[in-house]
Amino acid sequence: MKIKFTHLIAALCFAGFAVSATPIPTNCLTGGLALGCQGWTFKEFSVMEAIDKTAEAGGKAIEFYPGQKFSSNNPSVKFDHNATDEMIAAVQAHLKLRGIRAVNYGVVKIPQDEAAARKIFEFAKKLELYGITTESVESIDTIEKLVKEYDICVGFHDHQRRADDPAYKMWDPNYVLSIVKDRDARIGSCADIGHWAQSNLQTVDCLKILSGRIISVHLHEMNDLSPDAHDVPAGTGVCNLAGVIDELKRQNFAGNVSIEYEANWKNNVVDAAGFVGFVRGYAARPGLTP
Repeated sequence: MKIKFTHLIAALCFAGFAVSATPIPTNCLTGGLALGCQGWTFKEFSVMEAIDKTAEAGGKAIEFYPGQKFSSNNPSVKFDHNATDEMIAAVQAHLKLRGIRAVNYGVVKIPQDEAAARKIFEFAKKLELYGITTESVESIDTIEKLVKEYDICVGFHDHQRRADDPAYKMWDPNYVLSIVKDRDARIGSCADIGHWAQSNLQTVDCLKILSGRIISVHLHEMNDLSPDAHDVPAGTGVCNLAGVIDELKRQNFAGNVSIEYEANWKNNVVDAAGFVGFVRGYAARPGLTP
């Protein structure tokens, strides 16, 4: 892909920036990364079941998304930033039981209206989240104000390039950088490497463009670089997972990595576990510290 020189220089300037949000605890690390699952991987199940399945896969962290059913006993009740304190307490208790840390929430629309946006940040604060994931570029001023107030990171997510919608630019890491580069250091990218692959982009090149501004990662493995690419088991596709891990470590990345496996929906715990095993195994290469 073509990397814009001015944006690369800006990214390198930010490479030394340390995100100042409350760090994710070290007991969430696998192979040096705060690794777990995006709740979307288990969208056919409830939040409570997603926590269970994340634990079964070997993950130590979870990223929630808005609108997942709360529990199998209450399938009509959704879990999001409108959740009651009782629901949040129940989720926190189950997280503790399974040894899982909630680290992020999204992709969620953050309104420009401060009072409405604040509700999302209050929810994140109650869950002691590291970050929030959004694509609400139009709300950047409100987001920056609340990031500073709540000390919670915000990552701008990328979906794939849309041939029928040239106005959609989030797929382009150069565009994301242009949005965040002059903002608080806690504002950056949620790097969805699967959607980069579907946009025919090289994952490591994209990470380098956004160097120092990666807040979180949605970890995929895709069968090819095309709009029709689909998820495949870790290490069997084109996302260069080894290169992604190396680049994140080069950047001293301190955010969360959320496995997002969009296939085999009813029985994909083993697929998610494959990513945990890949990261753990890669980190444990001879001569390296696991």
